[in-house]
Formats: sequence, structure tokens, C-alpha cells
Amino acid sequence: MPSQTPAQSIIQKLKSRGETVSVAESLTGGGVGHALTQVPGASEVFIGGVIAYTSDVKINFLGVQKSTIDEHTVVSEEVALEMAQGAMEKLGTTWAIATTGIAGPGDYMGIREGTVWIAICGPTCQTLQLTLDSGRDGVRQGAISSALGTFARILS
Repeated sequence: MPSQTPAQSIIQKLKSRGETVSVAESLTGGGVGHALTQVPGASEVFIGGVIAYTSDVKINFLGVQKSTIDEHTVVSEEVALEMAQGAMEKLGTTWAIATTGIAGPGDYMGIREGTVWIAICGPTCQTLQLTLDSGRDGVRQGAISSALGTFARILS
């Protein structure tokens, strides 16, 4: 019997616990939500998400503080945490996964291409910083895989 993917594991665990999840994605452009919704039965636990590609959407829809962006930049642990907390609050979920980073090409405001921050919040919050050297698509896919794998481990 083949082993479960992280997305399958997440959906199964959330169902068994009666919990829900939402996403707030920048760098991954909806990829985390897409991966979760590929799993049959995801509609029982996946509520929805926000693709917050600009600072304005992060601030006006997710409630990220402008001062947080000004002090730490959009590619920071602090912004990832505020994105996840905003998604939980706006969408009313038990958990939220947020991604922000620089996929490239090129650096941004002195932040190296391939820098990624992931925040997973629920009863507790955990963050993960990645530095990936795999081109734009590789950075995005690496962030999606890491977010799902980390969340699956948190739920275990």
C-alpha cells in the first residue's frame, strides 16, 4: 500500500480531529491550497485562502501591520506569522498556513532570491525559514512541499 502524501495526511488528520485549515499565500500563489484540494474530502476541512501577492492585500485583507512590513520587509518571519494569524481570524479556521518569499529571478531589497518564510498557526505557531537554490519554479515547489510536510509533522 503506497504511503500517504503530506496533503493526504493533513486532510485525514484534520477530519479525525474536527479541525479546519486555511491558507494565506504570497510566494506560492495558491499552490498550497491547490495541493490540499487535490485530496478527496478536502472540502470537509479546507475552508479557503487568500493569495496576498501585494503588500496592500496583506495589510487590507489579512491585517498585516504596515509597521511590520516597514520594519522587517514582506519576506520575514513576522509578516508570515501575521499572514497566518489573519487567515485564521478572517476565515475562522483552527489552523492556517502562510508563505512569503522571493522566488526570483533576482534579489529583492537586499533579500536573497530563494529566501522563504513559512508560518503555520493554530493552537501554537511554528515558523520555518528556507534558502532554496532551485530557480523560480523550484523555489515555489520547495516552499509548497516544505509547508505541507511541516504541517503534516505538526499534526502527527
